[in-house]
Amino acid sequence: MSGGDALAKLREEALLAIEGVDSMQALQLVKTQYLGPKSTLMRQLKTLGGLPNEQKVTVGQTINRIKQDLEQNLTSKGRALQDKMQLTRLGNPPDPSLASPVHLQVPLHPLTQTRDKMLSIFTQLGFSIVEGPEIDTEWFCFDALNVPKNHPARNEQDTFFLPKSACVSSTSKRTDEDYLLRAHTSTVQIRTLLEHKPPLKIVSSGRVFRRDTVDATHNFNFHQTEGLCVSSETNLLDLKGTLDFFVRAFFGKPYNMRLRPSFFPFTEPSFEMDIFVPHLGKIKDTWIEVCGCGMVHPNVFEAVGLNGQEWQGFAFGFGVERLAMLLYGIDDVRRFYQNDARFLKQF
Repeated sequence: MSGGDALAKLREEALLAIEGVDSMQALQLVKTQYLGPKSTLMRQLKTLGGLPNEQKVTVGQTINRIKQDLEQNLTSKGRALQDKMQLTRLGNPPDPSLASPVHLQVPLHPLTQTRDKMLSIFTQLGFSIVEGPEIDTEWFCFDALNVPKNHPARNEQDTFFLPKSACVSSTSKRTDEDYLLRAHTSTVQIRTLLEHKPPLKIVSSGRVFRRDTVDATHNFNFHQTEGLCVSSETNLLDLKGTLDFFVRAFFGKPYNMRLRPSFFPFTEPSFEMDIFVPHLGKIKDTWIEVCGCGMVHPNVFEAVGLNGQEWQGFAFGFGVERLAMLLYGIDDVRRFYQNDARFLKQF
């Protein structure tokens, strides 16, 4: 038998031996037998010096290839044996079709419950739920909403601006815009008006970000739920009726409500809606503002390519944390974010 045939036979014999072992101890013995200092393969390496030069290269390469093959197979076999040992220690795998022996009911976070309740009420009124990105451009957040260049909200002390990005929104109006963490979910209304022609009724809910000082009623990260209704006949009475229905359905009792004249760049006329709260923690018998609203400003329609003489609509926005505080009688917004299980289990 030639030297090459002998090495090939040795390789096959070693691979069969590796495949047949069933323990780490047996695997180590096989490794010593075929790759140890006194193994046949190592003895072959020591004889290379006595071979002619042309054979020395060929035989040496063959031995190295066999050595690498055996090392790879030994490593793979060792991993397989370790996995098998781990499964043995763990026992039989669980049957996912069996019922759990422990019945755990983990309540949703109170803010999630509040958001879901709000969206459920608005869907009853025919609103569709839409979503949008939390990082958006200055055009969507301010320009399209008729917010002037000198408005305080456009300063860095009020809004979280991001470095300029090479990736510009496909629906952006300029290529040199700043990106920011959205200050309100009104950006979703603009995106919807660009993609869908009225009439439409939408509601969106999500996180927004502002540079507020954290205290009992403010946070730099909070949640909004905003709605938009656009048609050729929508009027202020529709807005008041929608808000009145929502307040009664959400709280389950006839809170007194009122609309106060206010100012927002994207609505005209603009209002703030207050409800009279007889008791909330340390707060008693007072009017509390819960919503900003108004009729969509004609400039907003113009920004999205719609004729303000043909279409009219109303928009509104609620703070989810504010409503959750009223709903559950909580007087400090920070409690929602402290991950206190004793507090969260109340809901």
